[in-house]
Amino acid sequence: MEGTQALVLIFDERGHCLSANPAVTRALGWTREELGARPFWDVYVAPEHVILARQAFTLAIERGLAFPQEGDWLDRSGARRRIRMHNDVLRDEGGQPYALVTVGMDVTQQNHREALLRERAEIDHLTGLSNRSAFFDHLSTALHARQGAGVGLLFCDLDGFKQVNDEHGHHVGDLLLTQVAQRLQDSCAPDHVAARFGGDEFVILFPHADEQRLSLLAERIKIAMRDPIVTSSGTINIGVSVGWAISEPKMAADELIQAADHRMYRVKSVRQRHASILDSDT
Repeated sequence: MEGTQALVLIFDERGHCLSANPAVTRALGWTREELGARPFWDVYVAPEHVILARQAFTLAIERGLAFPQEGDWLDRSGARRRIRMHNDVLRDEGGQPYALVTVGMDVTQQNHREALLRERAEIDHLTGLSNRSAFFDHLSTALHARQGAGVGLLFCDLDGFKQVNDEHGHHVGDLLLTQVAQRLQDSCAPDHVAARFGGDEFVILFPHADEQRLSLLAERIKIAMRDPIVTSSGTINIGVSVGWAISEPKMAADELIQAADHRMYRVKSVRQRHASILDSDT
């Protein structure tokens, strides 16, 4: 107990600490006397975990049942540490529970690293939006929750992006994509999910959609793209073609995306025909 970095504590039947090894006092900043003066849930357990901690302790002492747990402990300054706990009940010669041993491991940094890895796996590194894989997960979850119906999706494709890359270089193209992503995000409500689907294609999940609200969001996105984007090569105007679709019962994620994609291409074709007519008139 003296040498291990594990957090080892022994509690009596009242929840008062009978023993705490040096790793505990170093980690939390409480002395052994302070730890034993009150039930442990009143000393270092995070407020939102107090009820669960008391219930688990009562179950251990009254019935001899203890289970692994994970929760937040507060040090003397109020800073949080995430602790993974293994708990064991101590029994007297008659087999009755009389104390509880907790061996805790501080997994704060480990959880933080895992969260960063999950975030990197789900985020498009250039734009900061969700990536294609994460978007499919969000969409599949939404479709399942709505029994496959009533989920809206917008498919956005930039107009003239290849020309920007060809004329100004990929560094300008990347800047343009980041600015477009920010404008898309600003156009969305908190419950929407915007993602970079690939290249200059973006998608937006609208969990509870109807045609009017999807149409309004599409128009809002078009308006957001009207302002020129300032780059090292000067200001650049970029357009966007938007198609949308609403899921029907039992529709799969790829079917909904394909429906919105097809509508987007119809919109883009109409825009290109109009642009060709204007050029020929000129």
